[in-house]
Amino acid sequence: MTTPRVFIIRHGETEWSLNGRHTGISDIPLTQNGEKRIRATGRALVGPDRLIVPKNLAHIYVSPRKRAQRTLELLGLGCNEGVPWGQHGDIEDGNVEGMKAKIEVTEQIREWDYGDYEGVTSKEIKKRREENDEGMWDIWRDGCPGGESPQQITQRLDDFIADLRQKFHAHAIGKPKGSVEEPYDVLIVAHGHILRAFAGRWVGKDIAHNPSLILEAGSVGTLSYEHHNLEEPAILLGGAFMSDVVENAVDDESKS
Repeated sequence: MTTPRVFIIRHGETEWSLNGRHTGISDIPLTQNGEKRIRATGRALVGPDRLIVPKNLAHIYVSPRKRAQRTLELLGLGCNEGVPWGQHGDIEDGNVEGMKAKIEVTEQIREWDYGDYEGVTSKEIKKRREENDEGMWDIWRDGCPGGESPQQITQRLDDFIADLRQKFHAHAIGKPKGSVEEPYDVLIVAHGHILRAFAGRWVGKDIAHNPSLILEAGSVGTLSYEHHNLEEPAILLGGAFMSDVVENAVDDESKS
């Protein structure tokens, strides 16, 4: 039975992600190490026998920010039909035979608008609020002054999730394997807070209560369904990998 999946990938490391500065609308490039690690992630996880099988991808959503777009360029998906932006560098080749996924840039998965807290660390925010006698800050509960509230994020993501499920999952889920001709997996490349909120809303969690999820720079998560049922969305905590997949990626990285 088919069970469609959504792969969520946070962009690679930037200078601001390294020092904890909230990065929403600012276009901060990947560091050299960030690019190197994304290439390694692609070699380990993208391919016909890997977690992300290119020919099974129906659609790829990417944030408007350059750091997310550059991450996609480096994953080894080839992007043979080109990308809907001016390339930010060379596109990493990969074993992507049969991939037909369209790449779409969408504001629906741009990072949380941090408003007055753009470029500010959590430590600095805490100090600022103490000085103004504003109390403890929790982005999931309070949102950002001059930016987006949890309610606005929830609405943005709920609309996106409903559209994604209808377009790419509803026709395929629960069908006998081999009976669905069109691919149905979806890949999303975006940012830390918005993807954590996305995962929370995927399973119907109120993000105001804090999804309690971690997604490090350059990391990959998987969302799917239980019992091949569109009404039972779930977070896939882990899957089995062939032992040589990561070993080969490490070997390739050591040679580069």
